[in-house]
Amino acid sequence: MTTRSPKKRANDNSHTEPNTGLDALEALNARIVACTRCPRLRAYDLEIAAKKRRAYLDHEYWGLPVPSFGDPRARVLIVGLAPGAHGSNRTGRPFTGDGSGDFLYPVLYEAGFASQPLATSRDDGMKLRGLWITSVGRCAPPDNKPLPQELANCAPYLDEEIAALPRMRVFVCLGKIAFDGVVQHLQRKGEIARRGELKFGHGVEYRLPGGRILMASYHPSLQNTNTGKLTAPMFLAVFRRARELAGLS
Repeated sequence: MTTRSPKKRANDNSHTEPNTGLDALEALNARIVACTRCPRLRAYDLEIAAKKRRAYLDHEYWGLPVPSFGDPRARVLIVGLAPGAHGSNRTGRPFTGDGSGDFLYPVLYEAGFASQPLATSRDDGMKLRGLWITSVGRCAPPDNKPLPQELANCAPYLDEEIAALPRMRVFVCLGKIAFDGVVQHLQRKGEIARRGELKFGHGVEYRLPGGRILMASYHPSLQNTNTGKLTAPMFLAVFRRARELAGLS
């Protein structure tokens, strides 16, 4: 893997150091859950929550924008696309309750970021260490395709969230849309002048001004994992590398 340079209380933790940014992250999550900026997405998520999938007829769907999750002292930030209609839109936690999460969390457990390999609900006891999970879209979109304006509506949340994670050193973007969202964040904040060499690809690394690292992986969607485009060893290698770059033992 080559590193290149461009031209220019969300979780219970036992650390003894102060919870830097915790209050800001909790307040941000509360505003995300209450957000109504995208009427199309809110209508869709509520419709899905009312109709439900046959396998989940006895479940109470979350049906709201999904808050982020993890360790407020995180050195690694996962950025995904958006909640799944019958995954996070049902459970209310990122990558929880669907095939993508069933692939992701065992890898995070093996890489030392998660307390357990299975993620089934907000009350399953899952805790993250050194890792925060967010997305560029906070509501489940029809066909997993948020509109550009909907992503733009969510962008200020991402800006605010990253500012509240001062220890964060490594971005891991799952999929091209998440990667593009982080690149746009870097441009909005003046951390890079232009996109330049920052191109999406599985396993790419870019050293950013200020010492942070931008990484990317194929998204752990069933389309990618069932076809072998993304395998567990490939995914694990990304997170082991992220751990190394973040300076986590």
